[in-house]
This record gives sequence, structure tokens and C-alpha cells, in this order.
Amino acid sequence: MAETALTETTAAEVMAELAGLEDPKIREVNEKHGDDHGVNLGKLRALAKRLKTQQELARRLWETDDTAARLLAILICRPKAFERDELDVMIRQTRAPKVHDWLVNYVVKKSPHAEELRLAWSADPDPVVASAGWALTAERVAKKPEGLDLAGLLDVIEAEMKDAPDRLQWAMNHCLAQIGIEHAEHRARAIDIGERLQVLKDYPTSPGCTSPFAPVWITEMVRRQHAGT
Repeated sequence: MAETALTETTAAEVMAELAGLEDPKIREVNEKHGDDHGVNLGKLRALAKRLKTQQELARRLWETDDTAARLLAILICRPKAFERDELDVMIRQTRAPKVHDWLVNYVVKKSPHAEELRLAWSADPDPVVASAGWALTAERVAKKPEGLDLAGLLDVIEAEMKDAPDRLQWAMNHCLAQIGIEHAEHRARAIDIGERLQVLKDYPTSPGCTSPFAPVWITEMVRRQHAGT
């Protein structure tokens, strides 16, 4: 009981500290991307470094439903401590893009349940949940492709990516690019699908950054691989 009370107090203290870090200008920029918080991410990471790993505190912060608190929770949690069903609930509670991205990349990818969730989420009717499944698939395409039906994935991307909602479309496009970059035998088809669907062709890209348009992305990353050999 004493430990629970201590955690609650600490969670309240952390929430107060996060409130003190709130910057209206940062919130204004973030809200354009769908992220409803105004905390500088460098300061958030510094706070996480000070708190170190605290799984129970992470759970309390997640329960607040506050975007900055959830980002902090992701940084101080133990990814492998979450049960499969917990992660499933968490991904369905997540709507802020930054929380979704960090939850998938910093927590789910490190979980022993990642593959089971990848399979379940990829076919989920909720496009935000499905996008998490496709993000996990893109990771496997790049790092552990054994057992994946790459041609089958390209079939699904070819049929569904053009009309997919934004976040799901982005994740499918990432998977398309990874197939083209990492698997030479599927490269020509991946580029062809990208050229025909034209997804993200006109996406604004900063100078020095690679376009997310799959044919450009694939070609540039393959060029860099060859330049490095």
C-alpha cells in the first residue's frame, strides 16, 4: 500500500513538472501534426533520464490519458514487462501520432509478443491499429524476413495502399520501400507499384532528406548501399 501511495504521489509530481514544461508555441506546432502537447522532446527525454526506468510509474502516467505523460511513460517503462493484451489495449487507446509511433518503435518492437501482435493488428479493421501491424511488418522485412511472403505483401499493398487512410497508407508505403530496398528480387516490382500508385509523390521533403515516395526512396537507399561497398 505504501508503495502504491508513493507511486501516486510521484505521478502527481511528474504531472506537475510536465505542466511546468508546457510551451504554447510548441503546442501550436505539434497540434498541426495531431499531437496535443507542448513539451519540448529534449526536455522530456532529460526528465525520463532523471526518472530512470519505473514500470509502475509508467503505467500510472499512461492512465492519465495525457499525451506528454504517455510519451514519458514510454521512455521510462520496461517494454518486456507488458502482457500481450495490455499492449493491445494501449495501441487502441492511442490516437496522437507521436505516442503511436513511440509505442510501436520503443515498446512493441522490443516485446516478446511483437510477432503475435503484428499478425493480429495487420488485419484489424481499425486503420490506426492496422498501421501498427504494418509498421511491425516493415521492421521484419528489413531485419528478419525469413518466413514472410514478400510477393503476397506486395499484392496487398498494390490492391489497398492507394485508398488506405493516411496513417495506414504511410505504414504500407514504408513496407513497400523496405521490400524494394532490402530484397533485390522484388525491387523492380516494388518500384513499379510505387510509380503506378503515385502515393506520397508530392509529399513535401526538406532539403537533404529523402522523399518518402517509394521509387525515389528505394533508388536512393540502394545507391547509398552500393556507394558504401
